[in-house]
Amino acid sequence: MKITAALARGAKQALAVTELELDEPRDDEVLVRVVASGICRTDIDVRDGYLPTPTPVVLGHEGSGVVVRVGRLVRQFAAGDHVVMSMGSCGVCPSCQVGMPAYCVQHVPLNFMGSRPDGSVCMHAHGEHVHSHFFSQSSHASFTLAHQSSLVKVADDVDLCWLGPLACGVMTGAGGVINTLKPEAGTSIVIFGAGTVGLSALMASKIVACSRRIVVDNKPERLARELGATDTILATADVDVAAEVRALTHGLGAHNAFESSGVESVIGTALTAIRERGTCVITGVLPQGSVVEFDAWQLLRGRTVRAGAVVKAIVVMPHPDASPT
Repeated sequence: MKITAALARGAKQALAVTELELDEPRDDEVLVRVVASGICRTDIDVRDGYLPTPTPVVLGHEGSGVVVRVGRLVRQFAAGDHVVMSMGSCGVCPSCQVGMPAYCVQHVPLNFMGSRPDGSVCMHAHGEHVHSHFFSQSSHASFTLAHQSSLVKVADDVDLCWLGPLACGVMTGAGGVINTLKPEAGTSIVIFGAGTVGLSALMASKIVACSRRIVVDNKPERLARELGATDTILATADVDVAAEVRALTHGLGAHNAFESSGVESVIGTALTAIRERGTCVITGVLPQGSVVEFDAWQLLRGRTVRAGAVVKAIVVMPHPDASPT
């Protein structure tokens, strides 16, 4: 079938909205009419060549839509279902088996290689193969094929236009706080970056009853408090952000820091802004080869740095081409 998609042809080139040909779904795939799909920092980083994914490729990894047709082996979804599309996972490795598909041992090939595990693609342009299956969905398109492992069914009465960010930004921010940091009620948290991920972390920190919720960003328009911030810091060149955080936390620093900017210097500041025995979680994506420098004394005094967000799976289904590890 003919579809419209945003095609990334090379590093830092503008996306081209073009007509492509989409194959029929395989036995374990689902044809989805895409209603909404966010543009995440990871999409931009891949488009700009910071993260190696072959081109030309259709990106998009936080999509929502309606199931049109399912493959022969798909049992949990049917035509008409409303779904959110997230990352692909094998379903059989140790991480998948304990409900941690974000750490699937097949994460890179299933999400960043721009193809199915066997190397095939489902999108074509005038006979040219177009890399697809980015995060097992490639949702920057009017229709797409998603592997069943990446789908989660949602209620029909919720506006799908609002649900795309659930698949990446919201679950990364909320999962990083609720499942990785696991802050105790009454503790403090400082959140660096007030985009989708950071604001999701902020809302989650309010849900788990962090008493002081500090948000840091370099754009003043992002520092509104409607989503639960108790304090905000505008990060300008003449502001010592870590000192400001300590001033708000009795001179000790925050119990926890959540870093979502993906900027090396900000990560160093986040570590400095937490107190002894505090924890800093890094979720911002850095280009491969990036080096983050910080004072080793910060770690010697009991501080912890963790990377990534632990996201509990709602649906975990095995990928037939993957084997246990």
